[in-house]
Amino acid sequence: MKHLSVIAFAILLFFSLPVFADAPDARINVNTADAQTLTQLTGIGPSRAEAIIAHREQHGPFRSLHELTQVSGIGERTVQENRERIAFE
Repeated sequence: MKHLSVIAFAILLFFSLPVFADAPDARINVNTADAQTLTQLTGIGPSRAEAIIAHREQHGPFRSLHELTQVSGIGERTVQENRERIAFE
């Protein structure tokens, strides 16, 4: 009976992994994320997400948090609110 509960737990864990990938605390790579994914960041709506994509297409990948402030509509406050969730690689 104990083995059955371990197997059931393993199956439950396996099928719940995709849910955790979209968790609010998941890191988002600003150099590869699409607009929909970027909107998961605090203060980033569809137009700012598109601005991030346009900026990286024009200027290349972001290398630091500070570079994100070069995107129109994104200031230090937005960057600081998301600093733990932003990835570059």
